[in-house]
Amino acid sequence: MDRLDVMRLFARIVERHSFTLAANDMDIPRSTATKVIADMEARLGARLLQRTTRVVRPTLDGEAFYQRCLRILDDVEDAEGVFRNVQPKGLLRVEVQGTLARHFLFPGLPEFFARYPGIELSISESDRWVDLVQEGVDCVLRYGHLRDSELVARQVAMLERLTCATSAYLATFGTPKNIDDLDGHRAVSLRSITTGVVTPLEFGSGEKMRTIALPNALTVTGTESYLAGIRLGLGMAQVPRFHVEEDLRRGTLIEILKDTPPPSAPVSLVYARTRQLSPRVRAFMDWAAGEFAKHARASA
Repeated sequence: MDRLDVMRLFARIVERHSFTLAANDMDIPRSTATKVIADMEARLGARLLQRTTRVVRPTLDGEAFYQRCLRILDDVEDAEGVFRNVQPKGLLRVEVQGTLARHFLFPGLPEFFARYPGIELSISESDRWVDLVQEGVDCVLRYGHLRDSELVARQVAMLERLTCATSAYLATFGTPKNIDDLDGHRAVSLRSITTGVVTPLEFGSGEKMRTIALPNALTVTGTESYLAGIRLGLGMAQVPRFHVEEDLRRGTLIEILKDTPPPSAPVSLVYARTRQLSPRVRAFMDWAAGEFAKHARASA
């Protein structure tokens, strides 16, 4: 294993907090990883990792060496790409919100692989909060506003949202003409899987925004269950328009309170601030941004 590969292994151990997981990522035995790092520490004359029975963490020297390794590895990868005209290649781990990926990204994947045949995509679907570094994820496609200052975000879309309900629900509870008519109504709502907070309804009017928490007939943590509850007529809800375009065309869902729509929500591609963009991550992000822009033009 040459010095660059040793640096790659060391960086993965720091990020994964585990010799076993890092060794699996690099497709080598754990015993090899342990010996390589021990030899490196002996050569440098410094202890770089603190090992316990549960987790591996860098020492102060190890953290400084880790940051140096990242810069060196990113520079080498960029240099090889420029001077050898090498196509981006390697495993790319991406975490996505499933409905976003299936609607906006999956239709274009054949073209992506035709353009970048050396990239292997590993896509995980969830709505949970992801620790990019510790879980070994290269980038995340996220819906909604971001609050984590340790992440760098590239906004790729603003998704229009609307308020809707089934005709059966409206026949039972009445069709509200304005926000003041919401008394007696109920909602199907999303509940954060990390905080347990239930998302209220939001209504805009010019510069003003009103937040209303209706009684919940059903709260769920997943998008598919959320849409199923709405389509069963269990309550009104607010969703991105792309989720329910077909329902609106068929008339199975009715858009209501059009004069006071909920605010649009951003979609962002996110990566860790501590990492420079590798060529394969940059290629994926540029392609994904183009797919969202293409969809926006088609909807205009």
